Amino acid sequence: MRPLNSVIAACPPSGIRRFFDIAAEMDDVISLGVGEPDFVTPWRIREAGIYALEHGYTTYTSNAGLPRLRELICADLATRYGASYDPTDQCLITTGVSEGLDLVLRVLLNPGDEVIVPEPCYVAYEPCVAFAGGTPVRVPTRAEDGFAIDAAVVAAAVTPRTKAILIGSPANPTGAVQPPDALAALVRLAQEHDLYLISDEIYDRLTYAGVHTCLGTLPGARERTVLLGGFSKAHAMTGWRVGWICAPAAVAELCVRVHQYTMLCAPHVSQLAAVEALSAPGDDVDAMVADYDRRRRVFVKGLREIGLDCPEPRGAFYAFPSIRPSGLDSETFAERLLHAESVAVVPGGVFGPSGEGHIRCSYATALPQLEEALVRMDRFLRAL
Repeated sequence: MRPLNSVIAACPPSGIRRFFDIAAEMDDVISLGVGEPDFVTPWRIREAGIYALEHGYTTYTSNAGLPRLRELICADLATRYGASYDPTDQCLITTGVSEGLDLVLRVLLNPGDEVIVPEPCYVAYEPCVAFAGGTPVRVPTRAEDGFAIDAAVVAAAVTPRTKAILIGSPANPTGAVQPPDALAALVRLAQEHDLYLISDEIYDRLTYAGVHTCLGTLPGARERTVLLGGFSKAHAMTGWRVGWICAPAAVAELCVRVHQYTMLCAPHVSQLAAVEALSAPGDDVDAMVADYDRRRRVFVKGLREIGLDCPEPRGAFYAFPSIRPSGLDSETFAERLLHAESVAVVPGGVFGPSGEGHIRCSYATALPQLEEALVRMDRFLRAL
């Protein structure tokens, strides 16, 4: 038989899913692996989905998504961040942020174009660049700097083939929130070299110190920035699969074009549930964020007390402690911890070379589980 696609064949399976799948086969496992809220979607949102099903909203929507949902997303961005996007031609609804990332990269990249990806980064970034015909170019960030992106390091990686810079803030896996001055420096760099900026802001509402900076609102950023967001994390709607893109009209138009040939539209029922999430007042998000913050403080303090140095995660729901004192590489540490103490974490190396020597722990699980995980991890470290 003729060979299959070489780019896809060369892409390794997700390192996150591997440990989750192993843990699923074991008993009494505390999983700190998959980044999914442990909250159920708030009842008023679920009720809106039930109502939509009962009343037959099971058809396609327009390719760009329900106009009402796009209006609410743009209004929400304007209210919270002062961002200005036209819901008619600068916003579209996607089947989760993952599809949004895929669409944007397909639209922006020609074969061989380079995308600079500061890492450690979400495991999908580099494969999605490659699937779109581009070349991911890694630039490191350091725990000692709070994983802040250094524009000078990024500038050193720019070549004539560079097309875009892809960042996530708040970040998976580190929980880092990029300082406004670091983001402003990236915008100036993008202006200097005529680059696009792709900003994954799925965790924007999960910011614990200070106020989230929406990249598209910074001076000079609007015309070259693509914002990605969605409902999975802050609204506990992972399985509903609703994301969005806000971008300059020329980019958004081509994203809709790819979307209409591949996905057609996000699920109608899910879009109506998302309308409820944004249209009705409620303190669901604030309550969840406050709970995550409490877990964050307890868990990070506990990690440090058992001897694992951990930079303070300022957003998302991940801690990224160093395991270098153990003398083990991150994959060996994660595997031995899982089999010895039934605690599932993700090895930092799967998020890029800068992640080696760390593990990712999601604190999106109940506090008693987190406290028991700390007891088990302490026992594991003492036995090394």
